[in-house]
Amino acid sequence: MRLLIMGPPGAGKGTQAEVLVKKLEIPHISTGDMFRAAIKEGTEMGKKAKEYMDAGQLVPDEVVVGMVKERLSKEDCAHGFLLDGFPRTIAQAEALEKTLQELDMQIDAVINIAVPREKLMERLTGRRICRACGASYHVVFNPPARPGICDKCGGELYQRDDDNEATVANRLDVYEAQTQPLIDFYQVRGLLRQIDGDQPIDKVLSDILTAIGK
Repeated sequence: MRLLIMGPPGAGKGTQAEVLVKKLEIPHISTGDMFRAAIKEGTEMGKKAKEYMDAGQLVPDEVVVGMVKERLSKEDCAHGFLLDGFPRTIAQAEALEKTLQELDMQIDAVINIAVPREKLMERLTGRRICRACGASYHVVFNPPARPGICDKCGGELYQRDDDNEATVANRLDVYEAQTQPLIDFYQVRGLLRQIDGDQPIDKVLSDILTAIGK
């Protein structure tokens, strides 16, 4: 199976990706991991990416696409892959389509995990971290025994700046603006599989497997 997985921050995409790759026995290709591996291995595209990153610049699409092509050409992708975090724009989606044609491959399905915005806000703004030991809690899903106090060390729990409402709302706005055109792009091609992410983890996984015919 050659799959793409998409979903907003807080949708549980990482959790599902982790389980899917084990179940389907395919590599999980996230852009972050791919960048690190290409730079470490010193591949042609890895060296180019490092030049841009060292200069504090964004890595251009042609280099990112080149790295994706290098990665998908490897032997472990012969029987499929789960691509995560790419493409992010229509230009990248079109470049990926062309790259896959060159490799004589095609995407089987695009999984989009959808969760209502208010639920994402609840999930993302509810995290609390212990100042002393770094333990993580959630005010709804994993609350401490005593509000504001760490169960493990008695330290003070706090909310990180990037977990406050304004920051989270902005992250979701950016994601929605970037992703809607991609959803339309894959919908038109008949590849999109919309999954309700506002369910227990096992049910979300079961719905994904049904949607991709597994």
